[in-house]
Amino acid sequence: MIKKNEKLKIAVVIPCYKVKDHILDVISNIGDEVDTIYAVDDKCPESSGQFILDNCTDSRVQVLFNNVNKGVGGAVIHGYQQGLVDGIDIFVKVDGDGQMDPALIKYFVKPILRGAADYTKGNRFHEIEGLKLMPKIRLFGNAVLSFMTKFSSGYYRTFDPTNGYTAISSVALKKLPLEKISNRYFFESDMLFRLNIVDAKVLDIPMDAIYGDEVSNLNIKQILFPFLKGNIKNLSKRIFYNYFLRGFSIASVELVLGIILFIFGLIYGSVAWYDSIVSDSPATSGTVMLAALPVILGVQFLLSFIQADIENQPTISLTRLLRDDIESD
Repeated sequence: MIKKNEKLKIAVVIPCYKVKDHILDVISNIGDEVDTIYAVDDKCPESSGQFILDNCTDSRVQVLFNNVNKGVGGAVIHGYQQGLVDGIDIFVKVDGDGQMDPALIKYFVKPILRGAADYTKGNRFHEIEGLKLMPKIRLFGNAVLSFMTKFSSGYYRTFDPTNGYTAISSVALKKLPLEKISNRYFFESDMLFRLNIVDAKVLDIPMDAIYGDEVSNLNIKQILFPFLKGNIKNLSKRIFYNYFLRGFSIASVELVLGIILFIFGLIYGSVAWYDSIVSDSPATSGTVMLAALPVILGVQFLLSFIQADIENQPTISLTRLLRDDIESD
């Protein structure tokens, strides 16, 4: 709950899996603006949790343990759940491999503190010069995944969906079904989908990634098709929830008409084209028009729907709405 005239409590959640060589440096670089640090040992084969307990003297650190490996999402959710119990107001998620600069934490929490956003997310694509440091396979893979996630989540102004540097307010977090969110590499993309469903406002925070001797556990080739499947599933759910179950608008009509006309024109045109080949006679101008016109109209309706969907992004944060309610009491 956002507290009136009280300092908000900020926590950092660090999923720990094969980060033993970097985790102490990450923790030591976290500034005084942070009240609590949750280091979540995700059944790490290096026993990173015990390593932190034995070697870290920072009193803010709480080490949490997963009994089984749940993936990055499962580790972060464990930290979120503990933080909600402890009354944390803002959660920042930072990886333990040293690729994320803890000095940026203040920039991630500032929009949430001002009530300008419910969720902030790092964007490594904002500065062109910074992209030169990113391995080419990651650059291509992240670009593809970003375009997928734009459509599935409805946040068309966000980019870099696999970027795990994020911050979220407890107001938005409490509205999410944490038990349903993907536990593994689809976690960040699934979070965006869930946030859209509850009308949370999301902002990108420009940042540079740090690439050193760490080994990434993310394999673009292995996750590309699972991401595609997950994004198609989330897109279908979001469209159904936002345009048919919870509301109905002209955009809903455009979507239905666009799909029907496009499919009709495509099928009719394909059948007419096949018949003209079999009969060895050219299709009449009427047949061509009857095939082409529905396709053209269908595409126009679908483009109009996409434009409406782009404009339908949340513009007022849930955090600000709650804060305004508290201040008016």
